[in-house]
Amino acid sequence: MSKLHHHLSFERPIEDLETRLARLEALPEPSLETQDEVRRLRRELSDLKKKIYSELDAWQTVQVARHQDRPMTADYLDLVFDEFVELHGDKSFGDDQAIRTGFAKLDIYKVMVVGHQKGRTLKERNLCNFGCAHPEGYRKALAKFHLAAKFRMPIICLVDTPGAYPGIGAEERGQAQVIANNMFAMSRLPTPIICVVIGEGGSGGALGIGVGDRVAMLEHAYYSVISPEGCAGILWKSGALAEQAAKALRMTAKDLYRFGVIDEIILEPLGGAHRDPHQMAGRLKMYLLKSLRELAGRRVDDLVEARYQKFRRMGVFFEGPAAGQAMASAHSPMPTERPVDAAS
Repeated sequence: MSKLHHHLSFERPIEDLETRLARLEALPEPSLETQDEVRRLRRELSDLKKKIYSELDAWQTVQVARHQDRPMTADYLDLVFDEFVELHGDKSFGDDQAIRTGFAKLDIYKVMVVGHQKGRTLKERNLCNFGCAHPEGYRKALAKFHLAAKFRMPIICLVDTPGAYPGIGAEERGQAQVIANNMFAMSRLPTPIICVVIGEGGSGGALGIGVGDRVAMLEHAYYSVISPEGCAGILWKSGALAEQAAKALRMTAKDLYRFGVIDEIILEPLGGAHRDPHQMAGRLKMYLLKSLRELAGRRVDDLVEARYQKFRRMGVFFEGPAAGQAMASAHSPMPTERPVDAAS
């Protein structure tokens, strides 16, 4: 079990158990009673993680999605893909490090990967603007989308941003316009597109690389029109009410699956992706391969039309008895059983 460098406030009981367990496991010659106690604590720790993480509220989910140890795009590039050759620049202004793009190989498939990158250290985060891309980042992504379509390569987008960079310079260089251009172009690209929200999915910054044939979310990610702090600031003039805003936004994976905004929830390891990045990468890889197999044989015209209709349907809603019937027919049941985790 790897030691975590940071615990969230609601993880305090988990932290206490992990500390006790680590202390016992460090004993050089444990007695039989100590070994029994270690086994008991492991079972208790597993049950506690399951209980706490199955009952997360919206604000706690946001905290997990922002966890400083949570795997990012760069981590998945190493853990999921067999090869990755990075492509830089938008051929217009510069190379925005908040978005990484490049050719990659995933099993038998050659793909184009586009993903937000937040950075791990303070220096990296400053270089990446904490995952908030400038217009040149989205223009870089758009150029790589067209390159992938030219060679009929599937596109995989990993979304993890609190939102597009809101500075004056970004607005002067056409931030809103370039995000709109990306969304329009992605809706018409003649190649399969798979999008996965791996952490934060904030506003237009997420949508700029978020239009796809398949849109999935990790179990403890969030996807919203605005951050909870931004919503609270607009509605109640106080960021202190972010927890209340998070609940009102209905932005968790379970909510969005029920609404038909996403197609699938990818379950995370017990205690979140940050506790076992390798296992999370394995699950993400399985989802990507399954989706690629489903989309690979489809005619281009059918693919683009289905993508268009998929997003057109998102603004439609039903009232009364028709709502329940529409909801039941829109999706298969949500995943309720967690796969057995050997590492748990």
